[in-house]
Amino acid sequence: MSKRKQSSHLLSLSNHKNHQDINIMDQSDQVVVLMVPFPAQGHLNQLLQLSCLISSHGLPVYYVGFAIHNRQAKTRANGLNASDVAKIHFHDIPTSPFDSPPPNPNSSNKFPEQLHPAWEATLNLRKPIGCYIEEISKKARRVIVVHDPMMAVVVQDVNTIPNAESYTFNCLSAFSKIPFLWRALGKQVPIEHLKELPSFTDGFPDKVLDLVALQSEPSSYRAGDLYNTCRLIEAPYLDLLEKEEIIGNRKSWAIGPILPAKLSLERQHKCLEWLDKHEPKSVIYVSFGTTTSLSDEEIKELALGLEQSKVKFLWVLRDADKGDVFDGKVRRAELPEGFEERVEGVGMVVRDWAPQPEILAHSSTGGFMSHCGWNSCIESITMGVPMAAWPMHSDQPSNTILITEILKMGLIVSECTQRRELVKASTIQNVVERLMVSEEGDEIRKRAEKLAATVRQATQEGGASRLELDSFIAHITR
Repeated sequence: MSKRKQSSHLLSLSNHKNHQDINIMDQSDQVVVLMVPFPAQGHLNQLLQLSCLISSHGLPVYYVGFAIHNRQAKTRANGLNASDVAKIHFHDIPTSPFDSPPPNPNSSNKFPEQLHPAWEATLNLRKPIGCYIEEISKKARRVIVVHDPMMAVVVQDVNTIPNAESYTFNCLSAFSKIPFLWRALGKQVPIEHLKELPSFTDGFPDKVLDLVALQSEPSSYRAGDLYNTCRLIEAPYLDLLEKEEIIGNRKSWAIGPILPAKLSLERQHKCLEWLDKHEPKSVIYVSFGTTTSLSDEEIKELALGLEQSKVKFLWVLRDADKGDVFDGKVRRAELPEGFEERVEGVGMVVRDWAPQPEILAHSSTGGFMSHCGWNSCIESITMGVPMAAWPMHSDQPSNTILITEILKMGLIVSECTQRRELVKASTIQNVVERLMVSEEGDEIRKRAEKLAATVRQATQEGGASRLELDSFIAHITR
């Protein structure tokens, strides 16, 4: 069936108009960009950052998803200027009902299985998104759909619209994508560091693997790939991903880091005021992202390790996200009795949402204990903050190797093969002291700061990442 005949099929699909969305004006001389994120915070966040970046080039950008997840992206738009976010057209599709169970902090498998119902509900987005693309395509010269790899099945009808094309935005490091892709193709992983690692999808429940498998054929419809990384730090791995037998005749652009060059400080969080009171590089920031819940026993050991190190710390202690982050039912994890009183002035515990980019950019922050999700890694790299790596699941073990063995800007708290064993306070204390108050840590920090300067330069005019972004904009507006 031809593209034109296939596209007529979309006209019969029900169109979910969002009455709060702006009217789609006649843009027949314009290229319009649609962003279709995957509903996990690290993915929502990067697609919103990319939306603002592309919008700054004068292109209209539509951020499309369930109303609840669009709201989540806007509510947590850390570091982005409110006026830049205001230029993005959020198209809210009525949220399909889904269960929102709490995470299980005592599970030996740290994978956020509680998010699966929300992820599965995204399959209901195919028809309304297909109709929305069809509607815009009649009023624009070309429609560019940029989507998360896990949304390929949702946007597959782009292939039926003559003046539309799609691009995958990879929210992962190139390094971590290689073992996943090579094993999926039945090939031997070509990098020694990665050969002994468990598979990217180890620990994924079968139902999540089924969702991953659904993306396979639709992903072949994409016209190219975007990466939130910099060729100056991942060139060998991007070269592997760009081999003809892997990418075919598609184009590829490494445009990261996509964080804004100047972070917005419009909303001053109490933790930033606390950081203002401390010496440069004296505080270790502790956060395990939005998909990890620590058990009471793990929290106790971490608390004792931080206390015994006598190093200043800012600890964001939150449970992993649920599918609905607004339902108000959140576990309040218990700290050891008297802990907060004993560390007063030395440590701060934050139990709500914290502005991570701003924390990492603060002059008092000298280290970052992290699960090594790619959002956290690329932010830490950009800000020149060395890491204490404690991977939990998915791409995090691969990112840990990149940070500690390749870029040499961090230390390992727990090997990925040990991540189901309880990490003792003495181990945590040792790593914190090595990173924050030793000559070894000073050398790691110098490397991190040097790397940050290189990466930030890459996003400036004439820099490697800026040239690739300019190339992408020129390509889609050709």
